This record gives sequence, C-alpha cells and structure tokens, in this order.
Amino acid sequence: MASGFVDRAKITIQSGNGGNGAVAFHREKYVAAGGPDGGDGGRGGNIIFTVKDTMTTLMDFRYKRKYRAEDGANGSNKNCSGRDGKDLYISVPRGTLIKDAATDTVMCDMSSGRDFIAARGGRGGWGNRHFATPTRQVPNFAKPGLPGETREIVLELKLLADVGLIGFPNAGKSTLLSVVSKAHPKIANYPFTTLYPNLGVVYLNEDTSCIMADIPGLIEGASGGAGLGYDFLRHVERCRLLLHLVDVSGSEGRSPVDDFEAICREIECYSAVLAGRPRIVVGTKCDLLEPGSSNAEALQKAAEAKGYPFVRISAVSHQGISELLSAIAKIWPSLPPVQEFEADYQPPEPSVDTSGNVDIQNRDGIWYLDGSWLQTLTRSVNFSDMESLRWFDRMLESSGLYDRLRAMGIHDGDIVDIYSYTFAFED
Repeated sequence: MASGFVDRAKITIQSGNGGNGAVAFHREKYVAAGGPDGGDGGRGGNIIFTVKDTMTTLMDFRYKRKYRAEDGANGSNKNCSGRDGKDLYISVPRGTLIKDAATDTVMCDMSSGRDFIAARGGRGGWGNRHFATPTRQVPNFAKPGLPGETREIVLELKLLADVGLIGFPNAGKSTLLSVVSKAHPKIANYPFTTLYPNLGVVYLNEDTSCIMADIPGLIEGASGGAGLGYDFLRHVERCRLLLHLVDVSGSEGRSPVDDFEAICREIECYSAVLAGRPRIVVGTKCDLLEPGSSNAEALQKAAEAKGYPFVRISAVSHQGISELLSAIAKIWPSLPPVQEFEADYQPPEPSVDTSGNVDIQNRDGIWYLDGSWLQTLTRSVNFSDMESLRWFDRMLESSGLYDRLRAMGIHDGDIVDIYSYTFAFED
C-alpha cells in the first residue's frame, strides 16, 4: 500500500473518569454547625468522532493509537461542583466505519456527517451534602467518580464514490479517469501502477456530476486475499454504478471474455449485493485492435448475455468517451442511493452481583438509592439506548429493589435518584 494512503487503523479510546465528590462543611463566622456543603465531581469527557471532509485517508492514526478524554474535576466546598472534563473530538474522513474491535461489528457509519459518541465519560461522584439526613447530620464521606469507558476501535474507510472503475491491471482505468476528470493518477504500462484509489469529479451534463473512483486492479483470487485487490474491494461497496473495463486489444495475449468472466467471479465471491449493482461493460484500447479481430464483438456478446450495456472506447484518442458519458447519464436517474451500513453493535450485558446492601432514603419526596453494586450497574448502562435501559430496569427488578421501595411506600410517579440518574417510578 502506498505510504500516503491508509484505509484501516486500530486505536484505543478512553473517555474521562468522573471527578470525586467532596467532603466539606460550611464555615462562616457567627454560623454554628453550618452543615455539609461538599460539591459533586464533574463528568468525564466523552470521546466523539466527527467527519472532516478535507481528510481523505486514515494516515493520522498510523502514528497515534491511543486517545483519552479529560477527567472531570473533583468537587469542592461551598457546594461547588467540579468542572466537566472536555470532550475529545476525533476527526475521520466521510465514509469511515467505526467498528468494535472485539466483535468486528459496526458501531457507526460516518457517512451522514453526524457526530458519534463512541465512549461516554464517567459520572461525577456525589459530595457529602447529598448524604445529610435528620439522623446523620455530619456525613464524613462522599462518593468517588465513576470511571470512563475504554474500547478498542477499528476504523475502516470505504470511499464515497458514485462510479467505481473495476478491472484487471492495465485495463485503462487510470487513463479513463484522467480523460473524463481533472484527476492525475499515475499511468504506466506495468501491473499495479495504481496502489491506492484515485478520485475525480466527472460532469455528465450541465446539471449532473458524479465522483468516479479508480480502484486498484483486481486479479483472480482477490476476493480470497490475493494481490492488492482485496484491500480495496471495500471501496467499491458504496459505488452506485460499476464501470467494468476490459482490454479488448489483446496486446497482452489474454482473452477479453476470460478477463471479464474472471472479474465477475471475484465480485460475486466478495459480495452478492455488489454483484447485483448496476454495471456498464467498457471495451478499452479499441485503437489497438488488429484488423479482423473479433475481441470487441465477443466481449459485447458476453456482457449483453448478463444484461450489461456495452460501450467501446479508446481513452487515448477519446474515441467513444462521449458515448460512455451519455450511457452513464441515461442510467443515472435509476441508480440506487449510496449504501450506508447500519450499526449492528450490541454492547455485551455485563455481569453485576446484586447481592450487596443498598441504602434507600426518601428526602423531600425523592427516593435516593446508594450501594456499591449500583455504581457498577450505573457505569454499565448507556442511558441513551433503549435496549440498555430495559436491561437496567430488569436488573433493578430482579435485585428486589423495587419490592423494597413498594414496601417503604413508594407511589407511581415518585422520583428515584441513582447517582444523579433520575426516573419516575411506575408500578
């Protein structure tokens, strides 16, 4: 792979820890027994991925592999809460997939441009002011902040291109891209001149333009990991239209029909969805055809047998280029939208021992729950995810907490507070 293009990286991210709550007491002249006034710790910073359209590779992640957000500050006296830790924003190119390294499942497709929180900062701990009761007026303790989340993440770039050029090395892909766009790919007469994808903007007519990608040449066995093609097949996955380029000149002693069938097999082996993508077969280097050669006619017959339109071109002499662009423009309105990958990551349900003691207090109509295993449970929940919330509710029910609350007189609609997470009780 060329040193300037990196399309896969593995990194470790860690959100910030929550700050600790403070143990402090009000001190003021002429005010006796001012009471506890220890403030809460601040929330730890989140790890947030954001799209940066000027980025085209994952090169930045080759040399920096660990990312950590800022911790929340500790609470202090006079009921002062600690400052929240700063969120850490990590920029990636548009089209990057964020995957969980352990399960290889997609957490987010960074194609829409929306920010994604990959690791949430830990909640800040309560100061001792929360623990004052009529019978415990001098609480000499506070709660520590909850730790942040640590994850191993795989970043995988899948280019956002409308049209992908596929075919064997030396089929003329780079030459075609240089003719129809302002891209300047490296062109030479030897295999694997293209070591990384090249992009160019192509104007089909006055109102329509598209992004065309020159994908490195495939070889037989590419779908199984042979050659360079396997590394870049992922970049074809988002393409709405494939231009399958085949050298019909016979200058390298190969059969155009055999080349065409071989690449078709590799695409089918890699992805049935990709194999069903709209395709135009392009016979290239027609200016080099020997008189009486039937290579172009044989390829056209093979392409049309599979239902693909066929166009002959010579990128060097510009023969057939306008016909090719017209064929793309004709099929353009019926093309499928750019593929976006749905997130299929499900956080594993952690094992939490709920046998420990939980202190329940009702202060000013709010039910406060405090227990060491509740800290672990709260730390394990993604409160923005409905499935995670259902699991949280099941854990509280199965632990017997709800039965204890009912026995203590809780009513529907009463507020329950668990380490600053509040919800209305429903029986």
